[in-house]
Amino acid sequence: MIDRAALAHFLRTRREALQPEDVGLFRGARRRTSGLRREEVAALCHMSADYYSRLEREKGPQPSEQMVAAIAQGLHLTIDERDHLFRLAGHRPPERGAASEHVSPGMLRILDRLTDTPAEVVTELGETLRQTPHGVALVGDLTRFIGPARSIGYRWFTDPDARSIHLPEDHEFYSRMYAAGLRTIAAQRGPTSRAARYVELLLAESAEFREYWDRHEIGIRPRELKRYVHPEVGLLELTCQVLTDAETSHSLLVYTAVPGSESAEKLQLLGVLARAGTR
Repeated sequence: MIDRAALAHFLRTRREALQPEDVGLFRGARRRTSGLRREEVAALCHMSADYYSRLEREKGPQPSEQMVAAIAQGLHLTIDERDHLFRLAGHRPPERGAASEHVSPGMLRILDRLTDTPAEVVTELGETLRQTPHGVALVGDLTRFIGPARSIGYRWFTDPDARSIHLPEDHEFYSRMYAAGLRTIAAQRGPTSRAARYVELLLAESAEFREYWDRHEIGIRPRELKRYVHPEVGLLELTCQVLTDAETSHSLLVYTAVPGSESAEKLQLLGVLARAGTR
């Protein structure tokens, strides 16, 4: 059963504990609110301000599991706080570990501060959970996919558009890398895992995947230097730095260019595209 009073109190205390700079927002000179405003939290949670406000006033319908997960992420809750929120809302907490899609507050704080470079948070299966505006400008909104298509490795073998941002001479390496990476994860997580399900689907759907799967390659690491073909700014050569959360196996990927290079100039142009929201 939902505990409306405790849920409302918990939401208020966590909202008031967050400051605008904690979530990448600007603090105005005339700001008087202690913590974040309700409408700011609602925007972070991708829901209406009225819906969120009703929860804090102990009103409205019981929030769905999807809504609770969005609130937990928007409020930058820890994994323990997330589980507590689920129980207050009358739901069983989601899985922890590698199967979790809850991005840690620390990783979110870093992502929020990356305002001038492409970056994303991904699962071990290459499912994008969060992107910076520059990241969206570089490769498009990768959080829009659903089902197995959320995984870049799955899309690589089933959706030709997944390859359009890479040079043709790089395609074979990516095919080998994604097949080898999926083999490793499926072996680690076991036959009932999502990784094993992706293997099953790809073996049925992609002759190319079957070819690379039969090679039984392991340990093909991503290249530090990545090349992207952007439809508006052209070829970019970017260095990818990776920060991994050991508890969830989520990775924060940050893409930068050598200062003074042509790619660095193109990244600045991507910033204009990011602000314009053209992709």
